[in-house]
Amino acid sequence: MSELTAFDTRLAGLIAALSPQSRKAVAATIAKQLRKHQQQRIKRQVTPEGQPFTPRRPQPLRAKKGRIKREMFAKLRTVKYMKAKGTDRDAVVEFTGQVQRMAKVHQYGLRDRPSVRAKEMHYPARPLLGLDAKALNIIKLELLNILTL
Repeated sequence: MSELTAFDTRLAGLIAALSPQSRKAVAATIAKQLRKHQQQRIKRQVTPEGQPFTPRRPQPLRAKKGRIKREMFAKLRTVKYMKAKGTDRDAVVEFTGQVQRMAKVHQYGLRDRPSVRAKEMHYPARPLLGLDAKALNIIKLELLNILTL
C-alpha cells in the first residue's frame, strides 16, 4: 500500500507542475474517455459494481401487444445528453437539460411521475454514472500517456 501512496504523491506533484491550460486539456481528454466508458457500460445495462440493471416492471394486462423494442437509456447515453467537460481542477461527466432529472431518479431510485397525468411511482435504483476499476485504470493510463509526452 505504501508503494501506491508514493506513486500517488509523485503523480500529484507532476500534475500540479502542469500549466492550467494543459491541466484543462488533460481533464477534457480524461472526461471524454470516461464518457465513452460510461456509454458502453450503460449500453450493456450494467451498474458500476458489475450487477445487471433491475429490469423494467411488467406491463399491465390490457396494454398494447408486443415487446418494448428499445433497451433502457438508449437516448440518454448519446453525446447530446451526456456531456464531458474538463477544467483545470476536475473532469466531469454529467447529464444535461431535462434528462438530468430523469437520470437522477434512476441513479438514486427516487419517486417520479412517468407522465403529467400518471400516478407517482417508485423507480428502482439503476446507477448510471460511477467509477469502477476499469474507469480508474482509464484515468491512470491517460495521465501516464500525457505525462510521458
